[in-house]
Amino acid sequence: MNIIETRNLTKTYRRVVKGEGLRGSIRGLVKREYESKEAVKNLNLRVEEGEFVGLIGPNGAGKTTLTKMLTGIIAPTSGEISVMGFYPNDLKNDFKRQYAIVMGQKSQLFFELTANDTLRLFKEIYGLSEREFRETKAYFAELFGVEELLDVQVRTLSLGERMKMELMAALLHNPRILFLDEPTIGLDAIASRQIRKFLWEINRKKGTTILLTSHYMEDIRALCDRCIVINHGTGIYDGSTETLFEKYQRDRQITVSFRQPTGEIPLPEGAVLKEEGPYRKSIRVPKEKSGELLQRLMEYHPGDLTVEEDEIGRVVERIYAEG
Repeated sequence: MNIIETRNLTKTYRRVVKGEGLRGSIRGLVKREYESKEAVKNLNLRVEEGEFVGLIGPNGAGKTTLTKMLTGIIAPTSGEISVMGFYPNDLKNDFKRQYAIVMGQKSQLFFELTANDTLRLFKEIYGLSEREFRETKAYFAELFGVEELLDVQVRTLSLGERMKMELMAALLHNPRILFLDEPTIGLDAIASRQIRKFLWEINRKKGTTILLTSHYMEDIRALCDRCIVINHGTGIYDGSTETLFEKYQRDRQITVSFRQPTGEIPLPEGAVLKEEGPYRKSIRVPKEKSGELLQRLMEYHPGDLTVEEDEIGRVVERIYAEG
């Protein structure tokens, strides 16, 4: 069952163009000039219930605009859109009760209140029974490991702790769809890994459909079997996350340490020396040439050797550049 479906979805913004300086401002008062920008263009999207879908693209690609249309915050210019059988921009209460949205750069918590106070406010907003509220809160508090933080003022929490509370508030009414916009932005490696683990469990155990927008490709690769790449408002890829990365992950990084000083080592065609020293070398090499390079390195009796996949940032740059 398609829980989200769009056909030729388009959003065009009309904005004022003003000339430079005082003269441009005066001219703008007399005659305004406008330009149109298509933030989303003829986008076709289908998401089945229970899927965990990653949405990636460069800044200005149209990801946030798409999320706002799917949640009813803004209306599309043209095209068809259906979310759980509703037209989102009608903003019917039955629709709003079935989804949640979390933005990494915007908070829905009240900083002077405790998390418990905010959660109880959300209980009243969504009309939850006392039993349902207590059971759901206890489940997520245990899952996130934040039982001792519920009676602490939100403003005293760390960024990672606050993001867990944001997710609790969003998931309190057990939504069918969870929209996430950069949920791990600014978090350290440990907090990011914890958030990813929680989201994976919510998707698998609760069956919540999740649409994740992130610039951190570790989030996308760890959580999303399927990803959608958007550039200039147009979908340029929709399919397996692993297939996408296998196609664009073309290099390997080989770092080797030696027991004795080592001079210049002949490299295969296409290999680039990234770090050089008498006891340590780091080499970026095309995947198809990595075996040949390893054979050459073994002739020098290395003390330690590591092989890493191409940096995810480079992979994403290729995806955007080649469209």
